[in-house]
Amino acid sequence: MIAAEGGQVIPFFVLVPPRALLLDIAGPMEVVRNANLVQSGTRFTVTYIGVSPTMESSIGLRLADIAPLPLELPDGATVVVSGAVDIMMTGRNDRKGDAVDETEIIRWLARAIRPGIRLVTVCSGALLAARAGLLEGHECTTHHSTLDELSKLAPTARVRSNRLFVEDRERLTSAGVTAGIDLMLAIIAREIGHEAATAVARNLVVYLRRTGADPQLSPWLEGRNHIHPAIHRAQDAIAADPARDWSVQALADVAATSPRNLSRLFNDHTGTSVTHYVNRLRVALARDLITGTRLSIDDIAERAGFASTRQFRRAWGRFNSSAPRHTRAKAATIPDI
Repeated sequence: MIAAEGGQVIPFFVLVPPRALLLDIAGPMEVVRNANLVQSGTRFTVTYIGVSPTMESSIGLRLADIAPLPLELPDGATVVVSGAVDIMMTGRNDRKGDAVDETEIIRWLARAIRPGIRLVTVCSGALLAARAGLLEGHECTTHHSTLDELSKLAPTARVRSNRLFVEDRERLTSAGVTAGIDLMLAIIAREIGHEAATAVARNLVVYLRRTGADPQLSPWLEGRNHIHPAIHRAQDAIAADPARDWSVQALADVAATSPRNLSRLFNDHTGTSVTHYVNRLRVALARDLITGTRLSIDDIAERAGFASTRQFRRAWGRFNSSAPRHTRAKAATIPDI
């Protein structure tokens, strides 16, 4: 779909199950809402769908204006399936009325999710997807309390524990609750770039964005668990263009402070030096180019802002245990979303 001003439109359909965990919906959708605020290119639309126009949430707040389950989804749509409090605690929902609604949801998922539709599950929403047969043959995860149930419901799925989220082709599953925010930030970064995802995380005061594979911080948000506006201005400028020749003086001008004060504040609030931080983001940019393009290492070093390939390799070695070529080879074996 194309927006009127020429930008792409990506529709999100949020499936609201009975007794939906409110944070499973509100957290990821605040990421989407903020993504529309921080840039004017790609637009994200959100439609809440379910089997009833009103639904009681996990905290007793009733949700209203829920649209019916659509007969057909547009190409390129993303369906987000929230978890439900009863399913998360017991692995199933035994309340008669809710069980009937869930059966209708499962039938709809099995019919509506087709190639070209991205399915995102938060927390125990993965169990609904599994009951619809949508996770067979895929890597996936869910809340730690329902991992065993997920394995039973999707016997051919490769269920992963101790993972915040898992991406396997058009199936994206998360461990639940706040991990849904991490997953949505990763999706936003994929769709509109790390700079926009960083801005969204900053707006939500979620500076410590995590990755799906391990608990380490995203380099684009490392050192941002502070609220000092001058340092954020400098960090925003570096993230927007890591390859630029960022001297301390240039960044001090951006931050509206003196070079000496910037260096002191940077160390105090990020725990690292300005130069180290710039190189960290340049290496992160280089990693994106290594895993996402077929550019030569020489070209990547230049595009990432390093004066030479030798300088790039030295910086790379400070942040990575394996060589760039091994990183590229490993990325080639991972399926795209």
